[in-house]
Parts: sequence; C-alpha cells; structure tokens
Amino acid sequence: MDVWKPLVTVAAVIEKDGRYLLVEEEIDGRLVLNQPAGHLEPGESLTEACEREAMEETAHRFQARSLVGIYRWRYAPQDVTFLRFAFAGECSGPVAGLALDREIVRLHWLTESELVARSADHRSPLVLQCVRDYRSGRRYPIDVISADYA
Repeated sequence: MDVWKPLVTVAAVIEKDGRYLLVEEEIDGRLVLNQPAGHLEPGESLTEACEREAMEETAHRFQARSLVGIYRWRYAPQDVTFLRFAFAGECSGPVAGLALDREIVRLHWLTESELVARSADHRSPLVLQCVRDYRSGRRYPIDVISADYA
C-alpha cells in the first residue's frame, strides 16, 4: 500500500520597516521569488531548520520567535504536496563573507505592494499568503509545536 507523504518545509517571514526579505532563485529553469525557505532535515526541529535555511539562503542570522501559520500546497506539475511551517522572528544584518546557496540569484527587500506587483514571479501562492497572514497579526507561540520525542 502506498502511503502519501507531504514534503515538510519551513519558511522565514522577515520584515524590516515594512519590507520583506525575499530570495530570487532559479527553480525548474525559471527565476522565482520566495521567502528564505527549505526542507526539514533529519534530526532538526522546525525552528532550527528555518534558522538554518535563512542563513544559507540570505547570509542573515534569523531567530524564529513565533509561528505565522501552517500551510498545505500541492504543486500539480510534479504531483508533490508541501506542508509549510512559516515563522516570524528577528533578523540581524548579513554575515560578511558567507556565500549563499548556489540556487540563490539575489536578495530583495520588497513591500507588500511590490510583492503583489510581482505575483507572477512567486514560487507558490504561499509567498504572498504568508506575508498577508503576518501583516494581519497572525502570530502563534512556538510552543504550540511540541518538542521532539525520542
């Protein structure tokens, strides 16, 4: 019997002065915008994964402080479902000399209206939804996500 398994991902919603830190990355031969995001790796907590991905993709230190939301999205072309945990938190300036993941082309600090204007470039509909949920004040304590149990 085949068991359906969504891919677990994390995303950092990073806001500074009304602008959101986004990465422009090449995916499937196309340049797209996304929050700093990636996959949960074995042995990581969700917040550790988010903080690691933010560092790897932006060279900025990020500390998750709250959960913005949990999202499910199906990418039809590859019949893959993603389960995304989006976190808000604090971000420091870039770490000098740290190289970005090779897929990352550049970083952008965009307002919500600039993000809306570039909606055709979003990697998924979750990019704008996470920003809108953040702007609406959605913040859940991180402890709503239980710790790992061995």
